[in-house]
Amino acid sequence: MKTVGGFLLSQIRQRASRSFEKILKTKGIDAFNGPQGRILYVLWEQEDLSITEIVRLTSLANTTLTGMLDRMEEQGLVVRVPDQHNRRQIRIRLTDKARSLQAAYDEVSEENNAIFYAGFTESEILQFENKLRRILKNYEEAERHGK
Repeated sequence: MKTVGGFLLSQIRQRASRSFEKILKTKGIDAFNGPQGRILYVLWEQEDLSITEIVRLTSLANTTLTGMLDRMEEQGLVVRVPDQHNRRQIRIRLTDKARSLQAAYDEVSEENNAIFYAGFTESEILQFENKLRRILKNYEEAERHGK
């Protein structure tokens, strides 16, 4: 059986990213872009994370994340703070400026989600997201086993 799930997810991701950027632009939000929004999102959910934790939660490559954090720090969105228990590790924390952007991010996300889930019932959304979690878990397991 030929499957195209990965290809479809890739197309959806590209279109959803373009839609998110368009909504940001329409609303005049230029304090962050879509990829930075992913980082902000995980920090809004659990402030004070290590780079390793952000990599795991966003699935961004470590090298990509480092450059993005540099830019976000220059923009006044995050600060790097030495870990109090492990001085070799750095923690990432939000600034007040970043905290003030959460409502705008949530509004853009809700608008983008309305497009994403148009025509879906709540039950279909839950089923879909559970299947996506299973796929993500499959990849996490494969990575743990060196695949």
